[in-house]
Amino acid sequence: MGTATAGRSGPGTRTAWHNWAGNVTAVPARVVTPSSVEELRETVRRAAEDGLKVKAVGTGHSFTAAAATDGVLVRPQALAGIREIDRAAGTVTVAAGTVLKDLNVALAREGLSLTNMGDIMEQTVSGATSTGTHGTGRDSASIAAQIRGLELVTADGRLLTCSEKGDDEERAVFAAARIGIGALGIVTAITFAVEPVFFLTAREEPMGFDRVTAEFEQHFAENEHFEFYWFPHTGNCNTKRNNRSQGPAAPPGAVSAWVEDELLSNGLFQAVNSFGRAVPAAIPSIARVASRALSARTYTDIPYKVFTSPRRVRFVEMEYALPREQVVEALRELKATVDRSGLRISFPVEVRTAPADDIALSTASGRETAYIAVHMYKGTPYQAYFTAAERIFTAHGGRPHWGKVHTRDAEYFARVYPRFGEFTALRDRLDPDRLFGNDYLRRVLGE
Repeated sequence: MGTATAGRSGPGTRTAWHNWAGNVTAVPARVVTPSSVEELRETVRRAAEDGLKVKAVGTGHSFTAAAATDGVLVRPQALAGIREIDRAAGTVTVAAGTVLKDLNVALAREGLSLTNMGDIMEQTVSGATSTGTHGTGRDSASIAAQIRGLELVTADGRLLTCSEKGDDEERAVFAAARIGIGALGIVTAITFAVEPVFFLTAREEPMGFDRVTAEFEQHFAENEHFEFYWFPHTGNCNTKRNNRSQGPAAPPGAVSAWVEDELLSNGLFQAVNSFGRAVPAAIPSIARVASRALSARTYTDIPYKVFTSPRRVRFVEMEYALPREQVVEALRELKATVDRSGLRISFPVEVRTAPADDIALSTASGRETAYIAVHMYKGTPYQAYFTAAERIFTAHGGRPHWGKVHTRDAEYFARVYPRFGEFTALRDRLDPDRLFGNDYLRRVLGE
């Protein structure tokens, strides 16, 4: 892989890129790994001269083709690290290629933390925020909602810095670019709000499907972070409640952590899914056993060690954001659909929440939100399951995660996002020639 100044490659040396799940592949004309923002600006200018599209790709954790291109593929990993910590303002500014895991570890060393985060931390900060990565929270929202400023290279090679405190253009860009799906430019740095590191006490507990759905609003109201997993073909769920506490740290014991996080959640889960792929008829029986294998446990640690977990079993995922008051009905419809079908689902269904935010294309934009995520093991046919789930989710006005499998288009998004036109108008101003376009953006944002 070349640098921005030596990144040209002939047609005979093209190398295919594929995402983490292996369901998206692209063959770019050239791959560039700029080591400075100025090199990135030169990459963008040169691509425009050569008539090539430009896309930045993080670690490939999206299941959509949001970053795929046959033009210039920019890898931002050399643009990494903390640029500045402003303790008075409660912010940290990081380069776009910084991996969330590295950011979390570095912040913890400084006695700082993000307020909320998703359940994996292998993504770059720019990739995670650009697609709307989120965790679960009653009051605290997605990673993008914690952004206080960002810097991006636009189609004309400008370096544009924006925040909610800037001029009219900067505020307009800030309102949209926090979740920009790569359509407005290439993000080079992000300023996040941070706070002094704190402790979370996690309480994990098995619970029946009927009980957890009946009590969903109560669990949501009583906990800062509530989520649960339903195991298809069973009436069993596993719940997780994370709440701030005084500490001290009391992480799971080494043996307990290995059993829960490595053996059950990765090693055994991998074996079970491989067997289920080979013998689908066995999946319901496996699910009944697996859903009873997890036991209740309580532990306390700093945020990223509670929010995140290792995810080594590869899968394909669809996730929709629904109005929170409709999520239980939609989940019950999904369960009824699975129960009466011939589908065989070996992965649990995940339910999380988020408060309303003010980002134009956030899945929680302007409404209290709950998410339903469905997964299938890598290499297993997923279309029938996802199609059935998507039919339910769209009937409830659902908004699909920008980085996860879906079939929606610009016409649909214009209906479910009140500020969709605001985003596309900004895109027309910043990238009229669609230098940052690709087939995915053409579908979801229109021409």
